[in-house]
Amino acid sequence: MAVITYREALNEAMREEMRRDEGVFLIGEEVGEYDGAYKVSKGLLEEFGEWRVRDAPIAELGFAGLGVGAAMAGLRPIVEFMTWNFALLAIDQVINSAAKLYQMSGGQYNVPIVFRGPGGAALMLAAQHSQAPEPWYAYVPGLKVCSPATPHDAKGLLKAAVRDNDPVVFIEGELLYNMKGEVPEDGDLLVPIGTAEVKRPGTDVTIVTYGKMVHEALAAADRLAAEDDVEAEIVDLRTVRPLDVDTVVGSVRKTNRAVVVEEGWPVANIGAQLVDDIQREAFDELDAPIARISSLDVPMPYARNLEKLVLPSVDSIRAAARHVCYIG
Repeated sequence: MAVITYREALNEAMREEMRRDEGVFLIGEEVGEYDGAYKVSKGLLEEFGEWRVRDAPIAELGFAGLGVGAAMAGLRPIVEFMTWNFALLAIDQVINSAAKLYQMSGGQYNVPIVFRGPGGAALMLAAQHSQAPEPWYAYVPGLKVCSPATPHDAKGLLKAAVRDNDPVVFIEGELLYNMKGEVPEDGDLLVPIGTAEVKRPGTDVTIVTYGKMVHEALAAADRLAAEDDVEAEIVDLRTVRPLDVDTVVGSVRKTNRAVVVEEGWPVANIGAQLVDDIQREAFDELDAPIARISSLDVPMPYARNLEKLVLPSVDSIRAAARHVCYIG
């Protein structure tokens, strides 16, 4: 096992898939000469040249549309958005073109494209640059939506996304790029899209989450074990469309309690869908109402102390788990 950063894992995934398939190329702002705004594409221009690592102008709608057309023509584009907040300018191409062309063409056109980049809050980036957009895209039939939490899953899911024949929205954690973790060195790591993973086994409560919040949940689980004698099971969704409901429900049937955690806003989010799935599939096994933890229902403030108040935290996750376990 190699120990590498989340950023390096993404780089390895793209490099390996570009070596494997000449139809794979990368396009986006500053992905070439500058090695990417977050250095995720470091060295790719040098190895593959400017025809396969294309710097684009500040025109998200334009280069996203170019990617969709290239996918229809048989290539496998990776379209990088400098941040998913900027992808709002390209949302027509993602939703009205990429997601719908297979169905509207009667199956004549596959659109094997990956839209990727960082999402969620970082540090004091304020309301327009701190949004968690996973629910916006998970709402759309025809899209698959991934949000990996670890270097292992970042590499394996991105490689699977590049090989997928459908459009994949791939949302990376901006604060995870420097995080290190073990990644196999076999060169063909694939994590199936739509498969959740139990990151920490437990017996007393299931905490379901994804992306950056996995690490907050794991930290909360450690405190619950040390201070409350509660063993929490952490289920990392990894993919929010399609959802691996079977793994979630299987865990809840074992622990009889559930807490759903996500970074996004509380209205019409992934957590709401999960609560519906859990209560329909495992209602009789529940010993307490399902708890939901999300960001507060406000635009993100700039001040660091207020930003911390808005986001889910170890303390809020622990408090929710204690509540469903009837502690305190």
